[in-house]
Amino acid sequence: MDILFIILQVVLAITSLLLTMTILLHRGRGGGLSDMFGGGVTSSLGSSGVAERNLNRLTVIIALIWISAIVTMGLFVRFDLV
Repeated sequence: MDILFIILQVVLAITSLLLTMTILLHRGRGGGLSDMFGGGVTSSLGSSGVAERNLNRLTVIIALIWISAIVTMGLFVRFDLV
């Protein structure tokens, strides 16, 4: 069971980095922190609707993997399987 817990920790670390990167790739909608850090500047990068939808899907998939890894690790700790 220790090997599985280590694998879950690695998956959690990788998905945390990927989730942060995919969230930062999203186009700012205006207002809030996105304008403060230059998100209000219009750019042709990511202006495609298809690319934005695919990025949304990828972000949701990574978030689901991230959440399931956290819940599984919590269950391991709760039931002393580590």
